[in-house]
Amino acid sequence: MAVKKKPVEKSKITAKVKKVAKTAKKPTASNKPKTTSTKAKSVNNAKAPSSKTAHASKPVASKKPEPAPEVSLGRPLVTQEEKLYMLFKDDFHARQIFEFLRVQTVKELEQYSPSQIVRILSKPLTNTVERIRQRLAEMKRSLREDETFAADFLQTAKQAGHRP
Repeated sequence: MAVKKKPVEKSKITAKVKKVAKTAKKPTASNKPKTTSTKAKSVNNAKAPSSKTAHASKPVASKKPEPAPEVSLGRPLVTQEEKLYMLFKDDFHARQIFEFLRVQTVKELEQYSPSQIVRILSKPLTNTVERIRQRLAEMKRSLREDETFAADFLQTAKQAGHRP
């Protein structure tokens, strides 16, 4: 014969749910009850200094920035000793960059960051453009919208005693 279970009263269940809901909510300015009586205000004011002094006496621990979690790419599909010219045999421009950087393996290439590669590759271009600007300034000419550089260059060359 089956044993009958006693039915649980709804009031006990709802009381537990309400109790859990009350503890889960954190008081904020929007859900705090507003008091209008002066008696309630004086009670709140009386409690406030004691809570401030108790909180102020605790030492504040400084938060250390958490290091960024390492991203895992999974198992590598090529070894570090893999030759770059084999991986990029169809990409002529990439092979030119590897030649300029004087790297031959994946391991050697991984030592550079993307911004570092761009900086290394663009340095000869910026130096060449700078020489062009200076040579044109010596001839009292300039590139478009670059007259101020030419004038400044001529003035500094005159002060230094160089023949423009």
